[in-house]
Amino acid sequence: MSVENDLAPPRTEAESPSGSPRTAWQQTLLRHDLPASIVVFLVALPLSLGIAVASGAPVAAGLVAAVIGGVVAGLLGGSVLQVSGPAAGLTVVVAESIATFGWRVTCFIVVAAGVLQILFGLSRIARAALAVAPVVVHAMLAGIGVTIALQQIHVLLGGSSHSTALRNILELPGQLLDLHGGGALVGATVIVVMVGWKRMPPKLRAVPGPLVAVVAGTVLSLLLPTDVERIVIDGSLFDALQLPELPSGDWSAVAMMVLTIALIASVESLLSAVAVDKMHTGPRTNFDRELIGQGSANVLSGLAGGLPITGVIVRSATNVQAGARTRASAILHGCWVLLFSVALVALVEQIPTAALAGLLIVIGIQLVKLAHIRLARRTGDLLVYVVTILSVVFLNLLEGVIIGLALAFGLLLWRVVRVQVSAVPLDGPRWLVSIDGSCTFLALPKLSGELAKVPAGADVTVEMTVDFLDHAAFEAIEDWQRQQESSGGRVDFVEIGSARMAGAAAAPPARGFGRQVWDEVLGPWRRTESDAVAAGVSAFHRSHAHVVRPHLDELRDSQDPHSFFLTCSDSRIVPNVITSSGPGDLFTVRNIGNLVPLHGDDSVEAALVFALEELAVRSLVVCGHSSCGAMKAVYAGADTDGGLNSWLGHAEPSLDRFRSGHPVARAAAAAGYGEVDQLSMVNVAVQLETLRRHPVVRRAIAERGVTVSGLFFDIAGAQVIEVTADAVRAIDGEVPVTL
Repeated sequence: MSVENDLAPPRTEAESPSGSPRTAWQQTLLRHDLPASIVVFLVALPLSLGIAVASGAPVAAGLVAAVIGGVVAGLLGGSVLQVSGPAAGLTVVVAESIATFGWRVTCFIVVAAGVLQILFGLSRIARAALAVAPVVVHAMLAGIGVTIALQQIHVLLGGSSHSTALRNILELPGQLLDLHGGGALVGATVIVVMVGWKRMPPKLRAVPGPLVAVVAGTVLSLLLPTDVERIVIDGSLFDALQLPELPSGDWSAVAMMVLTIALIASVESLLSAVAVDKMHTGPRTNFDRELIGQGSANVLSGLAGGLPITGVIVRSATNVQAGARTRASAILHGCWVLLFSVALVALVEQIPTAALAGLLIVIGIQLVKLAHIRLARRTGDLLVYVVTILSVVFLNLLEGVIIGLALAFGLLLWRVVRVQVSAVPLDGPRWLVSIDGSCTFLALPKLSGELAKVPAGADVTVEMTVDFLDHAAFEAIEDWQRQQESSGGRVDFVEIGSARMAGAAAAPPARGFGRQVWDEVLGPWRRTESDAVAAGVSAFHRSHAHVVRPHLDELRDSQDPHSFFLTCSDSRIVPNVITSSGPGDLFTVRNIGNLVPLHGDDSVEAALVFALEELAVRSLVVCGHSSCGAMKAVYAGADTDGGLNSWLGHAEPSLDRFRSGHPVARAAAAAGYGEVDQLSMVNVAVQLETLRRHPVVRRAIAERGVTVSGLFFDIAGAQVIEVTADAVRAIDGEVPVTL
């Protein structure tokens, strides 16, 4: 990986390769990244201190994590503008680890979690972490926020937090009766400033709200006549550095904690990176590299006695909004935290713990987002959201996430595998059974109930729009069919979906996809049967005859086509496919070369007169195509056998117009078509002229406004373009025709 390239902005065409890119890089650093790094530092400092206090870790551990997260993760990570450090999302887990194993063993756990993250990145499974249901992630963060707020309300009131959320709730009334007035006032001030800061004028809001709130709370604590508990840092930041300690036992619990921290830190970092990518138009995140960078930062943070590190959306969003352009901003923010922690430890020790408690209460509450609740309600995931929050708050983070994922998966399974089954009587003695969806053993109760409605001996059409059919459902349908036919009834299957009865017992069930159905309907025959037409008719009866039957029933006594459609006999041209039309829409006439003879053949004229005077069509269309064999023969002057030679003589006017430089030929050449295809388009234009000269057509145009138009089908690209008397042009802007 090239750090210099990551720090440098993209080179523009105006920049020369002889030194100006470096000048641009320096300008970006000074004008954008340096000011942004200071803003992010001012946001990160109080948050890092507060998270350390809330976790029960040494205060310096939050500063160590902020420094390493900024420098190491900023330098090695895959997201250019993401800022990493200690995060509120891991507060509950770290507090549980410290309470169970002690601080130095927790540092070992952080190192092991970092190694696991590096392995995640090297194995290239980073994107798999994004396959977590967003509602579970939102609920997990909300549950963490509620837990933090319940803990810190006791600290704000002058007490200490308890080990469980339930105890924090039960002990709250007693804590309110025994509150510490000075600390409560300081914490309340911080909360008021944090909540109200977003309503300040824009110029004032340029100063980070968390910094203003903590400074205001600290100044107020110095003015109060009562004592207020403050942060205590034993020695300098370097004195706080200590090596981790190996666990003395219970390795299974340690391994579970390592996995928990690694997974939560990875998922939170990746989701934060995705959110950051949506905020800017610069380079996208390399997710595998991001995990390697986060893991490396956690290894160093654990070795140095720091908290676990993740990508933090609050700092990252601040970084983007402050105008950062490269990863230099995140790196510099870590340097500012280090400089402040070494030079101004005494200033940090003036901050009241109640001020940080107020800050964390607001942050915790902000993790519960009304937008996420509304989204969960709209998408039907509100139950998952509520259950996950309650599980995270009253059990623990890992169990809560597992329960939420299990519930989300169960809800997904219910939505995906459910099937709609109905049995209704039609006119006469026939019944229609419709089966739509994924037909599995889970559908057997509903399937058997609907099939039981069909009277014994009745004729039944079973319409199956099924994309998955397992053996249990197949067996149930087959048993019912056998029983129905043994009582004198007849069962006809219409299989529209991609999963078919014929293959259900021959192989393990597999999901079929919609493309397969379209390939079967629109694709050419690939059969080896001696009678392909009969096989095709049989497939039509089994699959989509039932779909088209109601439309054909409406047309059984008369037809009312919209268009007279003259096209070539070429087997590759399927008029109803390229025009998205159905039965009764086109009055189609086909001949070699889509020609309108002036003399010597009455078939086209007879069809034309019948279509205009008897059927009253509203449109006349001539459609040519690419790689036309007739036009190749005309162009080459080939001497063909039998009546084909005299028939192609009707195309001689088209060849003459092509050779004389017809404007359609010039337009087709400009669009990149070869000479034979140019001749095909000119031929369409000439046939249009012939049609317009016909007396019946002239009268229809004058009296009824009948339109005459030309088309050209490019077989290789499956594209249809319009051919006019003197040009070719795209239809709906879809065809890349350049004139």
